[in-house]
Amino acid sequence: MKLSDLLSHYARMLADEGRTASARGIDAPIASPNGRQVSAVGTLFLYAFDLPADSALPEDLPVSIVPGDTAGDLEPTEGVVIGRERDAALVQTYESLGQNVGPSTIVPDRAGFLQTASRRLADMASHVDRFTLGPAERLTPWLHPDESARNQTAPESAAFTTFWSDELAARRNKLVTLAVTLARNNKRLLVISPDHRRSDEITGQIARALKHVPLPYKSIVTRYEMPVEKNVSGIPLGELGFEAQMHQFYAKSRADKATLRRKYERFRELTPILAYKAEKQRDLNEVRLLEWRLVTQMTDLQNKIKENTETLAIYESLPLMKRLAMQTVGKNPASMPEYNRLYEQQIKDLKDELDIAQRRIAELTPEAAIPKDIKPEYKELRDEVKRLGGTKKIRELLAAEEGTNRQAFLQNKRLVATTAARVASDPLFAKVRFDVLIADEAPWIPAAYLLAAAGLVRERIVLGGDQRDIAASKAWESHGDLASKQ
Repeated sequence: MKLSDLLSHYARMLADEGRTASARGIDAPIASPNGRQVSAVGTLFLYAFDLPADSALPEDLPVSIVPGDTAGDLEPTEGVVIGRERDAALVQTYESLGQNVGPSTIVPDRAGFLQTASRRLADMASHVDRFTLGPAERLTPWLHPDESARNQTAPESAAFTTFWSDELAARRNKLVTLAVTLARNNKRLLVISPDHRRSDEITGQIARALKHVPLPYKSIVTRYEMPVEKNVSGIPLGELGFEAQMHQFYAKSRADKATLRRKYERFRELTPILAYKAEKQRDLNEVRLLEWRLVTQMTDLQNKIKENTETLAIYESLPLMKRLAMQTVGKNPASMPEYNRLYEQQIKDLKDELDIAQRRIAELTPEAAIPKDIKPEYKELRDEVKRLGGTKKIRELLAAEEGTNRQAFLQNKRLVATTAARVASDPLFAKVRFDVLIADEAPWIPAAYLLAAAGLVRERIVLGGDQRDIAASKAWESHGDLASKQ
């Protein structure tokens, strides 16, 4: 059987089960006597809803929560089941219902879940150009719908590897070691598990191994859902949650944007002030230059008066030829006092102009003065604006809408841990691609969901688990209620 046929087979099977879900009553509402908030991060909230003893809510099942207390004006909200805690179902919601919900009704949507997973497989079968299905082909012998045609000893290759062991610690260690090696080689990993508690366990073990390498595990590893376990292998899983990381990233981004806005506004505030100061400094320089010229002219005139006075005092003792030379240029005892009076009048006029210039200097000096703290601040702001590409680029950055792009954020993570059912039903995973798929406890993962995850990888698939569980779990069989195998 070809992979496209196998995908179509499981797509039809999921679609058939989805159509009969309502008729079989498996989507009947469940009354919860009480609900309480367990934790919250970003826009996600984790609630524990008490359930009747005879009720069951499989993991990764989408549900609608209808609060019974209408006095609080609480509207129905959507969520997804991510685990069980004694007699309570752990539901991750996208809106807050308050600390205590009280009596409420939980409406499962197993039909919608199965139809969504069916469409994913059908899309993979009919649009093979959108997916890299080479590694997924290696799963065909293991997941063949005809049990007699299965070949569970299919040869391993660079694109397909199995780590079978009857000891959980041994097979987990192999998977963790491989994950660390691939992460160090900058490969993008999708690590899937049958349920969220096991996903928490292997996530914590991988994070601890990365920490000991050491590698920045907080920036490498992300747990797609809110963790059920608080701490695994000494690693607090809350800080590895996808929503927590994204919320922290965008909070920092908003803080950086607010800082940039403050700097830009301060730069715009200082720019006209310093431009005004620069203009006044140019005026001040011109007036000071005028002052220097006036003082120079006055000094020259005073020197001429001094020279004439000294010449008059010794005129009679000067040689005849020198006196004749002086007379030829109009300098004689009769004219030199007149020259001195003209020089004194010019000095008086220059003093008047000098007084005006000095008053203007006194006015311009404080206007042109720049406070000591403003100059380095402006230089720093100017350098920052230049580094960011200029004011136009900054205006574009500040005007840009800041939407939380979940796809881009997930695509930038090197290791994403979640459940196979979540991969098959969440539309976000249809848009991202990985290099390697690591399936922890693979025999317990239903075949349809394993195929949905395998279609997202380009290079390699690694299965881990106890090979004896393949027959015990019956998760790879094509008959029966697939939703019950979640």
